[in-house]
Amino acid sequence: MGRCVYCGTNYGAIFAGTLAEIKERGKLIIGTEPTFPPFEYVNENNEIVGFDIDIAKKIAEELGVELEILNLPFDSLIPALMSDKIDLIVAGMTITEERAKVIDFSIPYFNANQAIVVREDGNFKPEKLEDLMGKKVAVQLGTTGDLVVSEIEKVSITRFQKFTDAFLELQNKRVDAVVLDEAVANAYVKTFPKFIISAVIDTGEKYGIGVKKGNTELLDFVNSVLSNMFKSPYDLLVEKWFEETK
Repeated sequence: MGRCVYCGTNYGAIFAGTLAEIKERGKLIIGTEPTFPPFEYVNENNEIVGFDIDIAKKIAEELGVELEILNLPFDSLIPALMSDKIDLIVAGMTITEERAKVIDFSIPYFNANQAIVVREDGNFKPEKLEDLMGKKVAVQLGTTGDLVVSEIEKVSITRFQKFTDAFLELQNKRVDAVVLDEAVANAYVKTFPKFIISAVIDTGEKYGIGVKKGNTELLDFVNSVLSNMFKSPYDLLVEKWFEETK
C-alpha cells in the first residue's frame, strides 16, 4: 500500500532515532500509509494530511525540527522502523501483543472498532463477522481487519496493499464485503454512497505510535507530547477530523 519515497537513500546507515540525532539532523522521519482517512490520506494538493499527521507535526514541533513523511506499504512499516529507516510509525496502528514483541508503542491515543462495508444495492447485509462465512472478503494486508477475518472459517480473503483497491474490488462485485476500521469506513462511505456499513464489530482496539524497541528516550518524549495534547489540542483534532465524517 502506498509508494516508497526514500528514493534509495540509506537512512538506516545515518539515523538511529535518538532525540539528539533527530535534533542534529533537523527532522523527524515518520512512516505511514496514506489511504486511511481521516487518519492519513493524500489531499487534492497531493499532500499527506490527517489526524495522525497533525499529531506527528506536534511531536516534531515540540522537538524543534521539521517533519518528513515516508509513504510506505503498511506491512513494511515495522521492518522500516526496526532497520532505522524511520523514527516513528504514525499510521493508525493497533496495539497488539504480536506487534509489541518487536516494537514499542506509545500510550494509546485512539479507540477503534472494525466495520463491515458492503454494496448499498446488494442483498448481502451481514450483521456480524460470522455472517462472512462462505463469502469473499477484501482487506488491507497486515491490518486488524485482515487478522479478524482470517479467524473466520470458510472465508475467501483477498488482501490488498491499499484500501482503495479493496473498495474497487467491492465496487466491481468481485468480493462481497470489505472489513476495515470503523472511522475509516465512515470516511469512505461518506465519499462513496454506493457503499454502506452493514455492521460495526466491537473489537476494543487502541491505536499507538510505534517506536523502535528499547528507544525509551524517544518513547517517553512521544508519550509526554500525547499526554499534553489530551488536555486540549487533542479534542480539537478529534473534532476536526472525525465530526465531519459522522
